[in-house]
Amino acid sequence: MDFDSKIKTIEWIKDKNVSRMVNQLVIPYEYKLVDIKTSDDMFDAIKTMIVRGAPAIGIAGAHGMALAALEIAKTTQNPTEFLQKLKLKADFLKSSRPTAVNLMWAVDKQYDYIKDSGKSVDEMVQMLIDHGIQLENEDIEINKKIGDNGAQLVPKKGATILTHCNAGALATVGYGTALGVVRSAFANDNTIQVFADETRPRQQGARITTFELAMDGIPVTLITDGMSGYFMNKGMIDMVVVGADRIAANGDTANKIGTYNLAIVANYHNVPFYIAAPLSTIDTSIETGNEIPIEERSHDEVTHINGKSVCAEGINVINPGFDVTPASLIKGIITEKGVLYPPYKDSIKKAFGADLYV
Repeated sequence: MDFDSKIKTIEWIKDKNVSRMVNQLVIPYEYKLVDIKTSDDMFDAIKTMIVRGAPAIGIAGAHGMALAALEIAKTTQNPTEFLQKLKLKADFLKSSRPTAVNLMWAVDKQYDYIKDSGKSVDEMVQMLIDHGIQLENEDIEINKKIGDNGAQLVPKKGATILTHCNAGALATVGYGTALGVVRSAFANDNTIQVFADETRPRQQGARITTFELAMDGIPVTLITDGMSGYFMNKGMIDMVVVGADRIAANGDTANKIGTYNLAIVANYHNVPFYIAAPLSTIDTSIETGNEIPIEERSHDEVTHINGKSVCAEGINVINPGFDVTPASLIKGIITEKGVLYPPYKDSIKKAFGADLYV
């Protein structure tokens, strides 16, 4: 059972050959759709976070490959030259956000889909467009399975679920991962409550999570990042569910900065802490979270709010976009294949199957 979101974050428009997406930089002040027409514009959309959230970034990368193919086809009809130029564009797109592995997964999946096809350039272009649409549609179905699997973990009727950042419809093509769990749980029990961390410094919890839950009529309470321990100590939080940007083979998980702190506080208060993510977020090529690259973002995100400085001029700032939560703090990883439990190296390997495991 699911509770459909009204939001579709990213969609390929066939008659225009553009990628249409929600501009997340202007939420909650405006709900605006923008058309991305070139691969360079897609790079910028990912880099500047017009589109954000690991699964949505992945589909943006897939669409970016289709846009790149359309551009390259105007310059050459030689299949070998076409593939060489497309490979360069693939590497360019993947460099836009280094932490979210879904981007690398989707871009590589697109390139691998055509590289040995033996088709003409125009045929390969159409293959990339069609395959990008297929990945787009599959994302929603995957999220609904994640939601239904996670809803079974809600400990009681009227439970309160705490989440961090945004892992909802706007972080995916639609429905969401962590908020997919919320939506499926709400479909079963409309007395479910959500607490959302504001998520400094970009405030995705405040701006985006509350926006889409309010749009869907799901009760949500906004708290600052530092308040989670207070409410857990009072017994007001029953479970924590967050998304992920990359999961190592041992279960260590990179997610928005502040997730690690939240996991520590949850474990201290015996509040179950779950990750909700598709298998495409699991990077089996890396053994532990120590190998996950952490994006360093602009200092202005910390020093300014709505364009205005909130601190003394010239102070030193460090602004990692993500942190890594050790697998030992994670009770379960909710995927489309079911809930994975420790030891994660074994459960992840089983979920992928030996033929897909790197």
